[in-house]
Amino acid sequence: MTDSVARVLDDLVMANRILAVENVLDGFGHVSARHPDKPDRFLITTVRAAELVRADDIVELDLDGRPAEGETRRVFAERILHAAVYRLRPDVHAVCHHHAPPVLPFCVTGEPLVPVVHLGATMGSTVPFWDSRDEFGDTDLLIHTEEQGLAMARALGPHWTVLLRNHGATVAGRSIRECVFRAIYGAHNATVQWQARQLGAVRPLTPGEAERAGAFNLTPIALDRSWERWCSRASA
Repeated sequence: MTDSVARVLDDLVMANRILAVENVLDGFGHVSARHPDKPDRFLITTVRAAELVRADDIVELDLDGRPAEGETRRVFAERILHAAVYRLRPDVHAVCHHHAPPVLPFCVTGEPLVPVVHLGATMGSTVPFWDSRDEFGDTDLLIHTEEQGLAMARALGPHWTVLLRNHGATVAGRSIRECVFRAIYGAHNATVQWQARQLGAVRPLTPGEAERAGAFNLTPIALDRSWERWCSRASA
């Protein structure tokens, strides 16, 4: 195992635990990472609750979502959505699919999720909304097929977060730590936006503010501090 793979495995295990402690993942949802030495493959856990993940639970899949020959452990049905994002976005090196409660009302209503606070800008200044019915009619809402995965990935486009109607969200990042930051503060932003709506009109960040704030949040001075705190909480 190379040093780069070892680092990614460590971060991926910790990402699962952090996202569970921060109430982004529960028994459902998953986070993955592009293989650092083989960009046409990615790493994701076998079917297990996020807070229980260990390094030996992580498997390697190709960009069709197929595990290595001889792998018999169960893998997530929605691994296809991860594969699709990696196929369409060479700049993406981590993907999280979650059903965080603060985000779900926006998935149900179609109300636009917009950055309203500084840290929320990290989810991206534009959050598209994907309705699977437009292309596939009535389904079980899960993304099982290559066609469904690619449709969702196309809806994500060049952005970092996409909402799935009545389902949840998919978040991308250029690293595992960045993806975790976007997922956690995207959910935080959703909470604040909903609360602000109870008081009156929501005044989102301007596009320029969102771009500048989002960029600052992903610099080491902010990202490393948050990661250290989350690791401490997840390890306690």
